[in-house]
Amino acid sequence: MAKQDYYATLGVAKDASGDDLKKAYRKMAMKYHPDRNPGDAAAEARFKEVSEAYDVLKDDQKRAAYDRFGHAAFENGGAGGQQGFGDGAGLGDIFDQMFGEFMGGGRGRRGGPRGGADVRAAVEVTLEEAFKGTKRTIRVPTRVACEACAGTGSESKEKGSETCTGCGGAGKVRAQQGFFIVERTCPTCGGAGRVVRNPCRICGGAATVQRERSLQVDIPGGVEDGTRIRLSGQGEAGGPGGPAGDLYVHIGVQPHEIFQREGANILCHVPIRMTQAALGADVEVPSIDGSKARVKIPPGTQTGAQFRLRGKGFSVLRTHQRGDMFIQIAVETPQHLTPRQRELLEQFESEAQGHQKGSPETAGFFAKVRDFFENHGRSSS
Repeated sequence: MAKQDYYATLGVAKDASGDDLKKAYRKMAMKYHPDRNPGDAAAEARFKEVSEAYDVLKDDQKRAAYDRFGHAAFENGGAGGQQGFGDGAGLGDIFDQMFGEFMGGGRGRRGGPRGGADVRAAVEVTLEEAFKGTKRTIRVPTRVACEACAGTGSESKEKGSETCTGCGGAGKVRAQQGFFIVERTCPTCGGAGRVVRNPCRICGGAATVQRERSLQVDIPGGVEDGTRIRLSGQGEAGGPGGPAGDLYVHIGVQPHEIFQREGANILCHVPIRMTQAALGADVEVPSIDGSKARVKIPPGTQTGAQFRLRGKGFSVLRTHQRGDMFIQIAVETPQHLTPRQRELLEQFESEAQGHQKGSPETAGFFAKVRDFFENHGRSSS
């Protein structure tokens, strides 16, 4: 079956710029990548097609040859349908060429030892622990250096790996492809540049084995929900001679039953009795650091009133500073009154009706209501 035009495969015009080609390839590669479509042979075939098309069109020399001769430009050199992606280069290598700069860890750099993958872990702390800072011991399933071969991958610990004779340690080999020379990942070493001649019986030459490690993580005071802590070199061990990946610890902060955090500040909702709001009172409130503070509530305080306690808020990450705490008042209406309480409140209400200044907002609102109905009545007549 005849191959589809490379420009049509990527869905771009023949005069598309390099950036347009890259955007089109990213979109289609993400859509059809085998990791996103496990077991889907059609998606894998489509992924190969778009990768092949992009490999040609992104290179000015290849693109010029293709524009002039079409697919025939690559037939004589034996490139066939892979255009530099075959002979030992897997789909992961293709994906790395496009997205490697955006994805950390997992695959080693071309021409060097394979690096270890990054590892992610999650830790939950209380709000108090996030304020003060704490330590956590976490257990991480990961790959560690094989003890049997001391991380060399070889049965002979001293010798370890050797420079690949197929590429001379470069990790790439060159081949004539029609009118030009194409670089490919070395099929002998898989791009590592080194090979293990006498593989370790325990790790099979990988230099790493699966284990569960215990690590202590220092969580500094001031961390927020979603903070990510990076522990360099604490991820999976790399291949023979390769660097270890990193460990990323994601912090989750549990909700608190009293405090709400807003950046460096803390909000505390404090309910008070109706009589306390009317007469005024001194209220004792807790602080996130475990101390107590007294707040003076002036007579006539309304629901929603806020009082600020400077320096009583949350710690600021990697500083000695603290934010402020805001006390927000909610006036609570009494429930389940005793007969005596009801009697006193009825007496209070009777006197309040003749004392408009005692409830200025209530008096003002109902005065506006009377005016509204009077004006409505005049306009209707």
